[in-house]
Amino acid sequence: MGAERHVTVDVALRYLGLGAPTVVPADDQGRIRADALAEQLAASRGSGPAIVCLQAGNLHSGAFDPFAEAIAAAHQHGAWVHIDGAFGLWAGASPTHQHLVSGYQHADSWGTDAHKTLNVPFDCGIAIVTEPAPLRRAFGVHGDYLMPDAAGDPLDRVPEMSRRARGVPVWAALQSLGRTGMAGLVDGLVAHAQAIAAGIAEVDGVEVLNDVVFTQVCFAVRDDQRTRAVMEHLLREGVTWMSGSRWAGRQIIRVSVSNWSTDEQDVAMSVAAVRRAVEATG
Repeated sequence: MGAERHVTVDVALRYLGLGAPTVVPADDQGRIRADALAEQLAASRGSGPAIVCLQAGNLHSGAFDPFAEAIAAAHQHGAWVHIDGAFGLWAGASPTHQHLVSGYQHADSWGTDAHKTLNVPFDCGIAIVTEPAPLRRAFGVHGDYLMPDAAGDPLDRVPEMSRRARGVPVWAALQSLGRTGMAGLVDGLVAHAQAIAAGIAEVDGVEVLNDVVFTQVCFAVRDDQRTRAVMEHLLREGVTWMSGSRWAGRQIIRVSVSNWSTDEQDVAMSVAAVRRAVEATG
C-alpha cells in the first residue's frame, strides 16, 4: 500500500488477521510511487500471495495513483490489485475527469462509497470484483431453511446475513440521474472545489497545499497555531463546514466537496467565511 492510504484499509487487514501492510513511498500529492512499488514487489517475490491496494482519490489531496504503471508492475509479479476509490472512482462517470482513473479497469477489484457522491445514506458501500466465485465461497451461507434464488442473494457476497436493502437508494439515485446527470454531478463537485481553492488562495496568508484535481482542497494559514485558530473560528461561526487534519507534517484545513446541492452561492459564502476567519484571528 502507499504511504498515504486511507486508515480503513489497515482496519480491513486487521479484521482479516493479516497484520500490518508493507508501505510503499508516496509522492508529494500522496500518490504511490510506481517505481518504488515495482522494487518492493521484486524484493518480496516468492514470499507468498500479494495484494496491492491502490487509491482513487487521496483523502487530503484528491490525487489518483498511477494505475497503468502500478497495475502492470503488480500483475507482472502475480499480485492481486484492489482500488480503494471511496469517492474518487466516480471520476470515471465523467468524460471530463475520467482521465484521472485511466488504467483502473485492469485491476482485479474495486471499492467505492455511494454516500460520498450519490448522497444516499451512509453504509452504502459498493464492492466490485472480476472473479465472483471466490467471494461467494468465502461469504456464502447455504442453510436448509434459507430460500435459494438463482439470481443469488446479497448474503452470498458480504459478512452480514441480514441487512436493509441498501441497493435500492443507490439504484434510485443512478436511475434518476442517468449517465449525463451523473457526469454533471461529478463535474459540478470538482468545479466548486476548484472555485473554493481559487477564492481562498487570494486571501492574505492562505496557502493551498494540494493540486486540486478533484473534490479535495487542503490549505494552511501561516503556521500550525494560526491554522487551528482559523479552523476553530470557522466552526464557531457555522457558515461553512471545514475540518482540521494533518498532512505532510502540517496542521491543515480540509475541504471535501460532496453535496449535490452545493452551488456558486455556497462557494462564495465559504470563501468569505475563510476571509473573515483569517482577519478575525490575525
